[in-house]
Amino acid sequence: MNYIVQQIKSQHDLKVCEIIRRVGREYGAIGEGFGPSDTEVNAMSQYYKNENGSLYLVASIEGHLVGGSGIASFDNSDEICELRKLFLLPESRGQGIGKKLTQDCLEYAKSKGYKKCYLDTLTSMKSAIALYEKLGFQSLDKPLAGSTHNGCDVWMLKEL
Repeated sequence: MNYIVQQIKSQHDLKVCEIIRRVGREYGAIGEGFGPSDTEVNAMSQYYKNENGSLYLVASIEGHLVGGSGIASFDNSDEICELRKLFLLPESRGQGIGKKLTQDCLEYAKSKGYKKCYLDTLTSMKSAIALYEKLGFQSLDKPLAGSTHNGCDVWMLKEL
């Protein structure tokens, strides 16, 4: 199945919000301390703008939005970015979309001069963790200082 990846636009905001919250519920990422409860989820296009060193990409199959992923500065750092909100609808998984979104985000991060990329996730997101490991992320014993997602129990870092 063919898919298209593009930078988020304001017309994508509502669907992206729905996807993030739906997939979050699927994995138990509900409430404070989890990405789906972040304020930015309501209007991702307003928070992820190329000019501020952040980017959010969305993927579509046959014109239907199926997920997205973003990159932004971690805790206002110029050297560490964070891979943020990689969420895909169940029917779009296993097609290489998550890998493509992540690789494109990491390439963007390198082009912006970031040296490391951090992420946090949940143990239950096994396929995502396997993807991150394949892409060179290493597990950490604890979150980086400044992490806001205290509900997560997996923390990873990659040298860019």
